[in-house]
Amino acid sequence: MVKAAHSRATNPGTTPGTTPGTPSRTRILVAGGGYVGMYTAIRLQQQLRRELERGEVEIVVVSPAPYMTYQPFLPEAAAGSISPRHVVVPLRRVLNRCKIVIGEVRSVDHAKRTASFTTLASEEEGAGAVPIRYDELVLAPGSISRTLPVPGLAEYAIGFKTVEEAIGLRNHVIEQMDIASSTREPALRDAALTFVVVGGGYAGVEALAELEDMARYATRYYHNIKPADLKWVLVEASDRILPEVGEAMGTYAIRELRARNIDVRLGTRLDSCENRVAVLSDGSRLPTRTVVWTAGVKPAPVLAATDLPLNERGRLKCTAELTVEGAEHAWSAGDAAAVPDVTAQVPGTECAPNAQHAVRQTKVLAENIVASLRGQPLKTYAHKYVGSVASLGLHKGVAHVYGRKLKGYPAWLMHRAYHLSRMPTFNRKARILAEWTLSGLFKREIVSLGSLEHPRAEFELAAGGVPSRPLARRHEDPPMSARESRRRQAPRTGPGPSAASAAASGDALGGTQGGTQGGTPGDTPGEDRRRRDPDAPGPGSGAG
Repeated sequence: MVKAAHSRATNPGTTPGTTPGTPSRTRILVAGGGYVGMYTAIRLQQQLRRELERGEVEIVVVSPAPYMTYQPFLPEAAAGSISPRHVVVPLRRVLNRCKIVIGEVRSVDHAKRTASFTTLASEEEGAGAVPIRYDELVLAPGSISRTLPVPGLAEYAIGFKTVEEAIGLRNHVIEQMDIASSTREPALRDAALTFVVVGGGYAGVEALAELEDMARYATRYYHNIKPADLKWVLVEASDRILPEVGEAMGTYAIRELRARNIDVRLGTRLDSCENRVAVLSDGSRLPTRTVVWTAGVKPAPVLAATDLPLNERGRLKCTAELTVEGAEHAWSAGDAAAVPDVTAQVPGTECAPNAQHAVRQTKVLAENIVASLRGQPLKTYAHKYVGSVASLGLHKGVAHVYGRKLKGYPAWLMHRAYHLSRMPTFNRKARILAEWTLSGLFKREIVSLGSLEHPRAEFELAAGGVPSRPLARRHEDPPMSARESRRRQAPRTGPGPSAASAAASGDALGGTQGGTQGGTPGDTPGEDRRRRDPDAPGPGSGAG
């Protein structure tokens, strides 16, 4: 039996009112649909099944996306080993007893037990944020990319935190090979085949290793590109990569990457990527059309818009029971929470914000919420970090688990087995396992489907207008210049094709044509290029 309730049941997104005859129910608001939000909601709906059926409890999940992305599989999705739709878990399918609201929590007034969020409908209506009352709050917005004031970063770089970025990067890499294969300009060719990845954590190393594997395999289908023509550069500010797997395995990973002709720059920073030239702190200048930023994460901005206590890093101050310090009925875990590590020998140590802790914390979090509602004692979260595994491409990896060090094929196999076991739902596990089996029997797919990102471009051109995006995928193009903006706004004075259509239908082997249309990170500047702002980069996979 639920012990208490503070609000009346109303539709999510409305201010609750007291309706005669409406039974009182406890509303649990889960802000975020990532690791913590989804896993916590799954366990809550299992443990509170009877209360949900009787209408005593209501679970509302507010998430900006209708799915949870399993980030450790993003590198394999980018390399084509896994279908993109299989690395995401639909929230509405797995949370069938919860109310799912696609939106973003903008602020929280916990003293009044009220949160405000926006949805797609509220943005269309211009209604602004919608208030919702709650009794128990699970604040799990996760994290966003931690960027630095690097000139050109916002204009030219791409991140590696979402499935959209992973697939966009795959398409982009293949397109750069297409451009390099068709151009007659040596400078353009070299820039197209130079790929710079910033960040030596899980996300950076695994993304680089998988994509380099894929690109090297793809060269066999290009008559004028050899594996030696590809230049991959890993930029890391510290003196090591993959610190989670230990110094010895990190050193082995560097040796393996360099053996594959990958340029690993330790103790080096990206100072600028303006004008499609990556300028490094060691003085190197690398003309490149690809800059991938994976240099860490920071807490979601919504945490600063609450009345809950934060630490110096902007994370919620939490107890070992996963409650927010000094705030009853408020809970958190994962990237957003600073949870004390009770198994650490050094006092004051916090749990690392990675997937291994996040998934395990949700079990204790859900159990403690149920215990709180039923008036039972809370449990303490205690999990000793068992180690880490990381993939270095197909059949290659490193691992440091339970004090044992593995490398090569055994580590790669352990990486796949571990993350397959952590993937939610039997449906997704079976699909991923089937895809791995098929990929071992057949050749890799090396098709770029970048045009899917702008499906209306061809129709806009056919309808006689200037497409909002060129037909080819050019989502990394820089902002329009003033001259280009004026050209678009000027009325067409003749029946001839517009500049955009002429460019789209130009000779692919013309050299200069490929340069003016290629608007991906690392292009030389040009006034006929267009770009949308990419999402900023992101974080390590936290592979456990």
